[in-house]
Amino acid sequence: MRRPLQYLALLGYVIFLAFPIVWLLSTALKSSREMASLVPTWIPRHPILSNFADAFSEQDLVGSALRSLAVAVACSVLTIVIALPASYAMARHRSLISRFAVGWVLVSQVFPFILIIIPLFMVLRSLGLVNTLPGLTVVHVTFVLPFALWMLQGYVRAVPRELEEAAAVDGAGRIRSLVKIVAPLLAPGVVATALFAFISSWNEFLFALVVLKDPDVATLPLTLVKFTGAEGVVRLGPLAAASLLATIPSLVFFAIIQRRLRSGLMAGAVKG
Repeated sequence: MRRPLQYLALLGYVIFLAFPIVWLLSTALKSSREMASLVPTWIPRHPILSNFADAFSEQDLVGSALRSLAVAVACSVLTIVIALPASYAMARHRSLISRFAVGWVLVSQVFPFILIIIPLFMVLRSLGLVNTLPGLTVVHVTFVLPFALWMLQGYVRAVPRELEEAAAVDGAGRIRSLVKIVAPLLAPGVVATALFAFISSWNEFLFALVVLKDPDVATLPLTLVKFTGAEGVVRLGPLAAASLLATIPSLVFFAIIQRRLRSGLMAGAVKG
């Protein structure tokens, strides 16, 4: 009896996760008249594609998507470049300073990030990075780095020290051991951390709203907001079409690395 119940629970969970995307697709294919109907329809009676054309004609979706992609990729790369050696140092050098660093990483996640918006904005303004994509990238890295450090640290601790000791006997230093021995074994954890950084940066709205003021450098989340008119009138059709297109890069990125991600999460569960 347990197996059918497990499959039933899994089916319910999949339906729960898929419902927003299915409803988004349904809305993107509906006409304005059908969306205004008092009786909602799951399947459009007369599917249309004009909402997608309107979305591209009304807003610069391609340009904003490319800017979001550039920021998200840069955020993922910088996060891994910084977090990998830092997590290695925190995991291997067990001292009072490393314990304090680990504790501070965990404590920093308790505070709401809205508290650091003003200090971050002041720092960016003093560096001349306000209203620039590099400035937004720095903010996103600051946002995801604590979790990346905490996540990769667990993977580093699971790598046997004997491998590094054997490499040291052969004359390898710390940096060479990290690059040649430890880093390849951390590939699943690195992939999972990079995916987290990419999706967090791709979907982030609040920091982008504060840092970017020029429409010419707006990212995709800021562009989606523009489908709401000045009087609060929402263009549901084009908005649903644009939002559906905005989910494609994350889905494609996830589909490409899902095998690595799955093995990384399972390995992390076993190591924990």
